[in-house]
Amino acid sequence: MLVDHHCHLDFPQFADDLDQIVARAHANGVGMMVTISTRVRQFERVLAVAEKYSSVYCSVGTHPHNADEEHDVPLAMILDLARHPKVVAVGEAGLDYYYQHASAAAQAEGFRRHIQAARETGLPLEIHTRDADADTLAILQDEHAKGAFPAVLHCFTGGRELAMRAVDLGLYVSFSGVITFKKSEALRDIARDIPLDRLLVETDAPFLAPDPFRGKTNEPSYVVRTAAALADVKGVTREAIATATTENFFRLYTKADRTGAVATAVTSVGSGGASGEGTGGA
Repeated sequence: MLVDHHCHLDFPQFADDLDQIVARAHANGVGMMVTISTRVRQFERVLAVAEKYSSVYCSVGTHPHNADEEHDVPLAMILDLARHPKVVAVGEAGLDYYYQHASAAAQAEGFRRHIQAARETGLPLEIHTRDADADTLAILQDEHAKGAFPAVLHCFTGGRELAMRAVDLGLYVSFSGVITFKKSEALRDIARDIPLDRLLVETDAPFLAPDPFRGKTNEPSYVVRTAAALADVKGVTREAIATATTENFFRLYTKADRTGAVATAVTSVGSGGASGEGTGGA
């Protein structure tokens, strides 16, 4: 079984065929998914998806792009919503200096607020970081000194120092379809050196579809491609990477109930890959 711990099933790209999207995931060996919150004030929309499917959980949090918009969301609100049985993670939150849709100050404040939520709830923080390695690491080290907290660097595309020092702090590192791209050799080199017991896989759907679906709308079934690429990088079998990343998921996401997962067999991607076509251009 594989787990797609980071996707956005409440996004409009999936509105018309969500049942088919989830069914294709199951058919391709994905037994569990976590649909990720990007705005606390739109949490009900994320939760509705998680409540519809036994194999889908969710998070609660504010994406750094929306940090200015939700700068006034209090920690108490996040903690309260995190009590729901379907909420297994906090975030996504962090720093994104590539797009700069929100001020750096608001992003940092929100990042620290979500770290506190992860620390108090014991739920892992889904960390979004892009073009902000130095500041991300500085905040992680500063906050870790105040007390440990569970977290994962989601859709990792940063540098080696951030990845390795995050692992030293007890964090996990997750790879998306970007690891399959031809120009991602440096990223694959980093993945090769991360311990197997600290790795996760994800889609970040509907974004970043892996080769050969690049340019189409991504979906959870395609995480099998990312897992296959990671297996090749690590020099292990597809089954081994599925077992490792799934065990890592349940070790980190302690609130997720294994009984909610759909029994699956990992689909071979040696010649055909995940079944089903993309749902359109991203």
